[in-house]
Order: sequence, then structure tokens, then C-alpha cells
Amino acid sequence: MCAATAGYQGKSVLVLDMGKKPGRKILISGGGRCNFTNENASPANYLCGNPHFVKSCLSRYTQNDFIELVDRHGLAYHHKTLGQLFCDNSAQDIVDILLTECDWAGVQLQLRSEVLSVTKIDEAYQLNTTSGDYVCESLVVASGGLTMPKLGATPIGYKIAEQFGIKVLPTTAALVPFTLHDHDKQRFDGLSGISIDCLVTSEDKTSFRENILFTHRGLSGPAILQISSYWKAGQAVSINLLPDTNLTQVIENWRQTSAKKSLKNCLTQVLPSRFIEILIKEEAIPDKAVNQLTHSEINHIADYLHNWTIKPNGTEGYRTAEVTLGGVDTDELSSKTFEAKKSKGLYFIGEVTDVTGWLGGYNFQYAWSSGVACGQAV
Repeated sequence: MCAATAGYQGKSVLVLDMGKKPGRKILISGGGRCNFTNENASPANYLCGNPHFVKSCLSRYTQNDFIELVDRHGLAYHHKTLGQLFCDNSAQDIVDILLTECDWAGVQLQLRSEVLSVTKIDEAYQLNTTSGDYVCESLVVASGGLTMPKLGATPIGYKIAEQFGIKVLPTTAALVPFTLHDHDKQRFDGLSGISIDCLVTSEDKTSFRENILFTHRGLSGPAILQISSYWKAGQAVSINLLPDTNLTQVIENWRQTSAKKSLKNCLTQVLPSRFIEILIKEEAIPDKAVNQLTHSEINHIADYLHNWTIKPNGTEGYRTAEVTLGGVDTDELSSKTFEAKKSKGLYFIGEVTDVTGWLGGYNFQYAWSSGVACGQAV
């Protein structure tokens, strides 16, 4: 996006990419269908040390602008829940649109080119790479974060920033599944593949309503990925397993309509039976007929299932994370141009910066918006 925008302004533009083919993270995103933006994208959907930083670029190049671009190229796409837009066919369609734009703008693309060193000489930057040496007036670092190292993720963007005295905030994996402590893994062994619609809340009271998914390593699913960006090591998360149900009232109703039925059989009407069996086995909830439950037991059961609390052991890390939390400190950059305040002509855009979007196309939209803002400025 940055290269095409700069190229259309008559700039001589070269994109250096160490990959064998362009846009590899785009190609695997959204299950190969690329969730390329979100209709609801706004500054409120991003985590950043400076919450005002993203306002400028997101307002100047919106999700509607990107939708207009893909419409012009005839992309077939569909709407999913929560404002997400996906390609009908393949994520390759998005890569092809970007490559076409670059081609029309006269941009050169150099693949299999690893940057070995960057030096500043007077007002220019000299790059030593595996495909030769280059000199430029404007150097844009769009190297992404540390997620998915198998696709070639490296810390080069952070190293370049630090080389020029630009602060880099600590990084961690985000939008990532949780792993569980061994005792919890043993408790929930056998639940792998079970999905439940929940409201998941972090200790800072941030909440997301979507599915959680039990895995053989721990917990995943959209709600877990979302909350992982707000979770810190050692904290617990609270999970409302029945967000649309007043369980106290429901159990009272069961006492009238299904008095002799077991609580276990009744609860399997609203939650997966294997999950309920585990809770009964470990005596988290009583193994009784509903008409034998006391009011305090009913309140305890409702509280337990509306506020099921679990303390993750950690996350699956950069290997499976969607994005990197942290990165180049946005206080060191112009929010209008993305130029480093300490080094004229040096720019940082996209995931390498300390901006992390929610799950659902928000990170791609920040990539497009920051790319256009920078491309207009170089």
C-alpha cells in the first residue's frame, strides 16, 4: 500500500522482501480467505501506548476506502459476523490487487532480498542486502512483528529502530491461544474440539463475546484470542458460559417442570455434556436431582457457570499468534506521516509499530491506513 501510494506520486520506489513470494502472511490469513478489513474499524479497536496515535491514519484512509479499492478490482467477497469481510475465493486475490497497484504505479519488487545492514550517510540511507546495495532518501520499515517465524518473521525492524536511537517497547504474542497448567490440562482432557459461545472477561474488565474452543493444549477460539491481547502472565480470566441465560431462574423452572431429573441431565440442555460430566466428577457442581437442590446450591451453581474462572499457564507464543503486541514506540513517530522524529527520512508502518488491532480484519486495516499515510509523505 505504501509503495503503490508513493509510486503514484511519481516517486522511484523499490520494495525489498526477503520472502520467496510476496504477501505470505496475507496468503495464510483467514484460513486462506483473508479477512481483509472490518466494517466497524475505529480507533477504539486498537491497543497502543498512545491511544490517539491511530486516529489520523484511520480517518484519512478508512475501511470504506479499501473496500472501494477491492470493488474497483472486481474482488468477490462476503460479509461474516461482527463486520468481517473475507475473499470469496482466495487470499491470493488481495495479494494480486496490491501487486497490480504496485505495477501500475511503477514500483519495483525485489524478492529473496534480506537486509544485512542500514547506514545513514548525510541525508541518505544505504542498505546492504543479499541482492546488492541500495541508497535512498526515504527508508520505510514495514517488516512486521515476530509472529509466525516459519514465514520469515525477524526482529530486524526493531533493530533498525534501536540503531537510530528510537525506543522499542517490549513485545509479546497477541491474538494467541492460551496454554493451561498440567492439572487443568488433565481435567479437560477429552474436551478437545468442543466450542462454547461465551463472554470472556480479563482482569482489567475488558470483555469479548464469541466462541471459546477447547484444544489439546488449552483454550482457543475467537473470544480467547481477543482476550489474550489484554491478559498478563499470572492473571486469571473469567468466562460466562451462559451469557444469555439467567441460570438461577432456569434451575427454578426445572424444579417445576423436571423435578426428578438430575441436574446433570438438565444442564446438558444448555452446555456440552462432556464438560458437565467433568464438573460433576470433580464436584464443582453437585450430582443431585434438581428438586433436591437448596437455594444456596442453586446460587452457587449459577455463580460458578456465569463466572467460570481459569488461570492460563501462558500462551502458545509467536508460533501461532496472529500479531505482535508492542514494538516501535509511537511517541517516537509522527502520527500523520509515520516518520521517526529522531531520524529524517526513516519511517515505520504496520505491525512493527506499537499498534495492535482486535481480531477480525482490524490489523489489515491498520496496515492499509498506515501504508497510505506514509506513502503520501515520503
